[in-house]
Amino acid sequence: MKARKQERSLALLAIIAAVWVIAGGVYARQEPKPANPAGAGVSAVKTPDKPESLTATEFSRLIRELSESGGYFRSDNFTSNETAYLTVVDTLRQLGASGGAYLGVGPEQNFSYIAKIRPQIAFIVDIRRQAIIQHLMYKAVFHLSPDRVQFLSRLFSRPLPKDKAPKPNAPIQEIIAVFSQAAADEKAYMANLATIRKVIEDEFQFPLSPDDLKSLEYVYRSFRQDGLDIAYRMEDSRGGYFPTLKDLILQPDLHGKLGNFLASPDDYEFVRNLHRKNLIIPVVGDFGGNKALKAVGDYLRKNGFTVTAFYTSNVEQYLFQYDSFAAFANNVRTLPISERSLFIRSATGRYPHPARLPGHRASTLLQKMTVFLKDFDEGTYKGYNELISTNFIAPEKP
Repeated sequence: MKARKQERSLALLAIIAAVWVIAGGVYARQEPKPANPAGAGVSAVKTPDKPESLTATEFSRLIRELSESGGYFRSDNFTSNETAYLTVVDTLRQLGASGGAYLGVGPEQNFSYIAKIRPQIAFIVDIRRQAIIQHLMYKAVFHLSPDRVQFLSRLFSRPLPKDKAPKPNAPIQEIIAVFSQAAADEKAYMANLATIRKVIEDEFQFPLSPDDLKSLEYVYRSFRQDGLDIAYRMEDSRGGYFPTLKDLILQPDLHGKLGNFLASPDDYEFVRNLHRKNLIIPVVGDFGGNKALKAVGDYLRKNGFTVTAFYTSNVEQYLFQYDSFAAFANNVRTLPISERSLFIRSATGRYPHPARLPGHRASTLLQKMTVFLKDFDEGTYKGYNELISTNFIAPEKP
């Protein structure tokens, strides 16, 4: 009897347990799951797929939609005027500046930084619309030129001599020597200009207004006229104290090694391929404006990019002059950055910078972008001199 009572009790307990299991399962199915379960971490959030290339339609759309109205600047930035641009290359490498997104301003110097940093995407933001037309001209010349020799031939409208044409992999000094002697050709210029315009409008799908066409002709004609002697101009004055493009191409780094994007076939090929993927995107924009930098930041964030380097040249000097530096700093705050994101800037001023190296009129400096924002929030930057003299990273002297 006692044994049968125990059996009935055990059976009753088993039934009760089964009911609890079923009820628990129903409750579990009804209980909403947390949006980010504990322990799931960042891996639970899908990282956006970075575009490996852009269509011409998307490339053209980005230029038009991210750009602001064009503004004024007092010079023709046909070339850079910064001879110290390669002095920070080793430091960039040591700080892990590689991949990600590159932002820059101004002319061809960006191509050398892009060649060294090897970003996945680049945006060139300049207040002058003419600068953007010049970059579209460069892009067309890259597209049409499989090697450095053909690139310089098209850029300067100087046909290659049949008996003395350098080989594609020739040292840059040999290539420069040939184009230093070659004469510009008017027929080649006119044919090249027509082809460049067609490539911009048809292949890049970027419509050129009448003013754009005037800018394109003005810029391209200037490269034809001056060749390797083309340089930065102040208010249409050539000003012989600015370095020529030839000077910049043959500028060595701190170890005496050439580092311009045209000095190496590999560097040229990297920049050209990024152009052919439509991943070097010129944008008309004021660093202290209301749209361009923020729009670029939004695009980078949505597509999973982090800014690796932002080359500002000495634009911040003018931002202080026009009381838009604070607006610029707040625009920087909207960019997707990390502890490794760096500014590259050219330090000019009334007095020589303590990091200035012999033979250069300005210093090229680095600064962590997070440090910049911290210093700005603390009110450190009363003016341009405080900016370039606070928490900077100088080139390591050899």
